[in-house]
Amino acid sequence: MLLLILGVLLWAGAHLFIALAPDARRALIGRLGAGPYKGLFSLVLVAALVLIVFGWRSIPPASLWLPPPGMRHATMLLVPIAVILFISARAPTDIKRLIRHPQLTGVKLWAVAHLLSNGETRSIVLFGGLLAWAVLEVIFINRRDGAWVKPAPVGAAKTLVSAAIGLVISAVLMAVHPWLAGRAVIGLG
Repeated sequence: MLLLILGVLLWAGAHLFIALAPDARRALIGRLGAGPYKGLFSLVLVAALVLIVFGWRSIPPASLWLPPPGMRHATMLLVPIAVILFISARAPTDIKRLIRHPQLTGVKLWAVAHLLSNGETRSIVLFGGLLAWAVLEVIFINRRDGAWVKPAPVGAAKTLVSAAIGLVISAVLMAVHPWLAGRAVIGLG
């Protein structure tokens, strides 16, 4: 359990550092340079992901509660929407005109979707921890950045392309889910 908790905390801490300590971040970039800072940040995130994956896989499933029937289907409906939101943050899409933080909203939706269908201790630590981080991240970014200025519209065509890419990525994630989480998404009774 310790590896999983450390991974979630490292992920959250690295991201919250940017929102909570912009002056310290600028000073670190000034000392290291932009390229080395980005490399160090990336290494920290990769380390967090490695800890999360190995931590998850090392914990035997122990249920705290049993999800009601049908929650797995709700998860399978919500996750592709979460992925579309997640990728729309970096793509030309009108979703950004509706949602200030589509990437973090996608993370929150992904976490809630997984909490709906997973009552295991490790699921609550992972998905609950990342949900808490995403909620805090939005609060701190909004406080730091002030009022939201909506971007200019880009049109339905670009938004649909972005959504289609999100659906393809969702399919890939479903295919690799057994390797990442040790459980197949499709074919679970």
